[in-house]
Amino acid sequence: MQKQKVLVAMSGGVDSSVAAWLLKQQGYDCIGVTMKLYGNETLGSSHGSTCCSLADVEDARSVAFRIGIPYYVFNFAADFEREVIQRFAAGYERGDTPNPCIDCNRYLKFARLFHRAQELGCDFIATGHYAQVCRAGDGGLYQLKTASDAAKDQSYVLYPLTQQQLAHTLLPLGALSKPQVRQIAAAQGFLNAHKRDSQDICFVPDGDYAAFLERYRGAPYPPGAFVDAAGRVLGQHRGFVRYTRGQRRGLGISADAPLYVTGKNPAANTVTLGPQDALLTRSFAVGDINWIAGQWPKEPFRAQVCTRYHAAHSPALILPGETGFTVVPDEPLRAATPGQAAVFYRQEVVLGGGVIRLGITR
Repeated sequence: MQKQKVLVAMSGGVDSSVAAWLLKQQGYDCIGVTMKLYGNETLGSSHGSTCCSLADVEDARSVAFRIGIPYYVFNFAADFEREVIQRFAAGYERGDTPNPCIDCNRYLKFARLFHRAQELGCDFIATGHYAQVCRAGDGGLYQLKTASDAAKDQSYVLYPLTQQQLAHTLLPLGALSKPQVRQIAAAQGFLNAHKRDSQDICFVPDGDYAAFLERYRGAPYPPGAFVDAAGRVLGQHRGFVRYTRGQRRGLGISADAPLYVTGKNPAANTVTLGPQDALLTRSFAVGDINWIAGQWPKEPFRAQVCTRYHAAHSPALILPGETGFTVVPDEPLRAATPGQAAVFYRQEVVLGGGVIRLGITR
């Protein structure tokens, strides 16, 4: 019987390395691949500790050689700039706070790389994400479920997956914890067994999003006014892209009570500040919906909603509309942020998700 063929996305980190090893042990015919997503000329920086750097490629290549699988590097830099970096920059300039990791999964790993896997005759694509793919009943719909290790669960960033993609996706780490993964890597002698996890957006390795955007845009964002809800000027900001809803630190404003960023108006170049209570969101709109089972429900339903990566899940009433959902949480949520994802769960099953837009969807 011919082995099933798997294209394994290998970043050079320990998770994807162990994913490849596990699949090889399970009898799959594996091909390791690293996606080259950008160069320093795109970053406008010579910062070296970035994803898909030469060191990461060499780490992935070393593991692939040790496992005994072929390994390739695919250049997807043009796709990454168009689908991820440009969306990231446009989102910030609209006043949003986008999540580029979700766009990378949606448009690169499970679209561009998925298509390349099909061209190579692969049956599956695999990643080192901590989540699980299951099937409901005998021949039922595919489901995306949370990982066994709640602290490492990454189902939030995988909500854009479709039935077709889930049918051809393997997530071998879903039932493991991070310590178990590192133990496997150490036992196999992988040089990246104790490599630290990346904490920042891969193309902004120093965490300074505003500086990256100014380099990428080729011009600084001008200062403007901090204002309160009534429009009174409270001080001067250093460019509206430097602030996100819920932010308290780094404002440089003296006040009798703590102030937080409650909104931004890019057209007027203002950043609105207010008390913590002003961050409470009693309802918000969600657009650009992906519903994993296919067509989303037409009638109101209840689910748990997560509005930030690794945030708590909150019970809510979801009101479907023509273009998206209106979400009414049982208790007001703090700082639901435009541009971030709202992901809907029923226990451990991911129902789907979309992009937060403050206001009401009709």
